[in-house]
Amino acid sequence: MFLLISRVIYRRGFCVFLMLGSSFFATGSEVLNFNRDIRPILSDKCFTCHGIDEDSREAKLRLDTPEGAFRKKRRGKAALVAGKPDESELWLRIISDDEDKMMPPPDSRKTLSNEDKRLIKRWIEGGASYQRHWAFESPVMPIIPQGQGSEIDRFVGSVLKKNNLQPSPEANREVLIRRVSFALSGLPPTIQEVDRFLSDQTDGAYERMVNRYLDSARYGEEMARHWLDAARYGDTHGMHLDNERQMWAYRDWVIKSFNDNLPYDDFTVEQLAGDLLPNPKVDQLVATGFNRCNVTSGEGGSIKEELIFRYAVDRASTTAQVWLGLTAQCAACHDHKYDPISQKEFYSLYAFFNSNADPAMDGNSLLTAPVIKVKAENYEAKIAEFNKLSNGVVQSMKKLPVWNSYQDPAGNKSSVRIEDTEAIWFEDEFPNGAKVGSSGHPLTLVDQPVFSGQKALKRGGKEMAQDYYESGAAPLTVPSGSRFFLHVYLDPKDTPEEVMIQFHGSAWNHRAVWGADIIDFGKKGT
Repeated sequence: MFLLISRVIYRRGFCVFLMLGSSFFATGSEVLNFNRDIRPILSDKCFTCHGIDEDSREAKLRLDTPEGAFRKKRRGKAALVAGKPDESELWLRIISDDEDKMMPPPDSRKTLSNEDKRLIKRWIEGGASYQRHWAFESPVMPIIPQGQGSEIDRFVGSVLKKNNLQPSPEANREVLIRRVSFALSGLPPTIQEVDRFLSDQTDGAYERMVNRYLDSARYGEEMARHWLDAARYGDTHGMHLDNERQMWAYRDWVIKSFNDNLPYDDFTVEQLAGDLLPNPKVDQLVATGFNRCNVTSGEGGSIKEELIFRYAVDRASTTAQVWLGLTAQCAACHDHKYDPISQKEFYSLYAFFNSNADPAMDGNSLLTAPVIKVKAENYEAKIAEFNKLSNGVVQSMKKLPVWNSYQDPAGNKSSVRIEDTEAIWFEDEFPNGAKVGSSGHPLTLVDQPVFSGQKALKRGGKEMAQDYYESGAAPLTVPSGSRFFLHVYLDPKDTPEEVMIQFHGSAWNHRAVWGADIIDFGKKGT
């Protein structure tokens, strides 16, 4: 069972409530406590055959209830007779040497120790009083022992005294703040926090130090860490691909609940049924994420009805364990052997959780429906920051060459003519084996990656100049109706009189001219 301790324990260090099932203690000659001293023995050694499970019950005897234990059977005998061990069949069977009568039976491998026997005999002598299961006992204020110091000091001191022990020396301030820091924030104190506490020599310094940790956001994170373990929180689905799922909104709600000191009743109701409250707020809807923390599956071939069943069993058993202190999942298959819950009672609870709207298959998605979308903390500021970053990326992309755009061929619905041939040359690159030559003013190579759009052969100067290559490793054929492209950048402040491009074999044909047409290489009009 996950026990929430009120902040009053920390804020008012001298006002502490202890949750005890009884005011009695099983030490020395004092009265035994059934739940503390006797129930564990009976549960471990006897309830398997003499408990709530009717199908496995032997001799129609129940020892988990006073009605069953004190009921007289044939020949007027009863398992328990208050104050009279020698007339109690339970005790007589425990001390019997006859293997056919002794309890527990030898073949059960459940042996009672001498201490177990001593406690059972004392319990019967004291009246064999029962208590309900501790999870159903209302907490009572214990009798505070006499002594010095706070109430907690007195409880600790009384036990130390009975065991002839002396308390340890009082912890120094460095140790105190370290203990408090780990307890309330889960982190060691910073140097600044230690220095602040050590320098405060006034009354109430300790309480102020504790309050600083309680007022810190780290407090809620540390307390939520324990609760989220009990709630089986996880950021992944938990099975098979174990993909990520977005549950952070529920996690943040738990943290905020502790930091806001949300009343325990509200903490309970909103997690179990926040969506059923009248006009529920967004936070109350998020709180029901408790019911969505179970392990889910998206495995192909799974039986959907089985998954829905498993999810509801998980929610019912987790709720019983967290809020009722019962290991209820045992009752999914049979009446519980130890805790007071039958299979029928388990499925009565199960029915509440068998109506959730989530699907059997999680789809391995981040958000498995139904979902509620919430804004993250500082949402507007974060969106502005992301927009600023995004705009910077957009501006950078504008500097990329236009041919860098990509079109998904899957979207091209036009038919493809397989007889067409397309040859692609990258700018400023030559085929393998080509012999590159030039005349006129020397070339200047700007050596950058081709995809940058900045790699180029630059030339300046006067008179005619030519650049060429020959003997490429593979011939290039330009089919009829196709086009040949060349990209040349001209300095707009110093343009040449003529630009000519010629692609030819031995006949010097195929020339194109821009400008004055004063270069006499090749045949005009070809």
